[in-house]
Amino acid sequence: MRLSGSFRCLARRAARGRPPWRGTTSAASVRAFAPGAKVAAVAPAGPAPAFHRRCRALQGLLLACAAAGVAAGEIDPQGLTRRPVSTWTQAEREFGFANWDRLYPARVIARGPDVRNLPQGAPLAGFEPGGAGAQQLQRNVDDFGLAALVVLHRGKLRLEHYAHGFGAGGRWVSFSVAKSLTSTLVAAAIKDGFIGSVDDAVTRYIPELQGSAYEGVTLQQLLTMSTGVKWNEGYGDPASDVSLFYSTPVAPGVDATVSYMKTLRRDSAPGTRWHYNTGETNLLGVVVSRATRKTLASYGSQKIWAAYGMESDASWMLDHSEHEHGGCCIQASTRDFARFGQFMLDEGRVDGRPVLPDGWVQAATRKQVDIGQPGAGYGYQWWTLDDDRFIARGLYGQVIHVDRARGLVVAINSATPDLGFGPTTIQARIALINAIRAAVDAEPQRAPGPR
Repeated sequence: MRLSGSFRCLARRAARGRPPWRGTTSAASVRAFAPGAKVAAVAPAGPAPAFHRRCRALQGLLLACAAAGVAAGEIDPQGLTRRPVSTWTQAEREFGFANWDRLYPARVIARGPDVRNLPQGAPLAGFEPGGAGAQQLQRNVDDFGLAALVVLHRGKLRLEHYAHGFGAGGRWVSFSVAKSLTSTLVAAAIKDGFIGSVDDAVTRYIPELQGSAYEGVTLQQLLTMSTGVKWNEGYGDPASDVSLFYSTPVAPGVDATVSYMKTLRRDSAPGTRWHYNTGETNLLGVVVSRATRKTLASYGSQKIWAAYGMESDASWMLDHSEHEHGGCCIQASTRDFARFGQFMLDEGRVDGRPVLPDGWVQAATRKQVDIGQPGAGYGYQWWTLDDDRFIARGLYGQVIHVDRARGLVVAINSATPDLGFGPTTIQARIALINAIRAAVDAEPQRAPGPR
């Protein structure tokens, strides 16, 4: 790693397992830097000089590199944050996606005291070594950067596979899979009475948007990305809105999302066409946070993460104003991403108790707007298929695929060589999921059990 000046000293202290600053420190703070520590880039409570916070983050990265077996000079963790992800090498993606909250500020989504068990089911036929399904899986690992696969069928763990140095105890960044969780928190806030309904105007919760292109836009139109506001989601374009949104400086005390989004112009009438817009999911995050008077991470823990029994803490990336990005970047274990899919398959219930309004899951996961692809659509921040399947999807191959008819959840984390939307990448992923579905269909029919 290319370190200079005082950071060489920090590297030596990190290698010895010592905190990066001199003086008194607690045993708990030392444990926080142990390999596999769940939280790294979250600012500690109480005053701490910026240099100390930088040191903490650096030591976490150094230990992560050591744990991953990264050779000196191969990856410069600090340098990753100064470059667009699209310019990262394959090794950098595999490292960065597994250490996202060590690279960027994040807030913990706390797990609860109880973990929802994933009982072991019978292995899926065809996925034994040499089987047709196993060959599809290996192709996704070798050619398309698949790092983790977890398959639940009727609540049982039927298949689990890890690669590229990642494992069940690790956590991977979600990218836009986070959108589906944010929309589900909108539902929880409606159920709790913090939000009136999806027909409410967004300006009811974000009055700073009055007089902007979002005046007259409803929450439902935000949920379905049909606001009519002009937006460029070009990930490789430094002049695109999605790039400027993350890079534009924000004045102190101003919400980063609102600051940028209120400058946009309208392109068409609200409700007339679908146009993918990450910034609008970030606005939904602002709505939830303001309505509940909680951070997204805190409310997400209360309503889903701790309540449903996730096994690990997750984290949620923060923007320039230290608010969670509603549209991106939750870091969680693949098993817990699968549990979130199971939560939706369970109609948003925890031990029989509804967390979401009646009928929400059905409405959120069916086609609400047309996206110009036969047999597919967009719901409330979920991609939908006309055969009763729905999908949370993120860049570089992050997927939660839910098949309601089969009681099937497939969670995948990847570092695809492309953004994850290339035709060969999509075809390989579809072939893998179809192999899983075929294996389930080939099994003797059993009496219906829990989904």
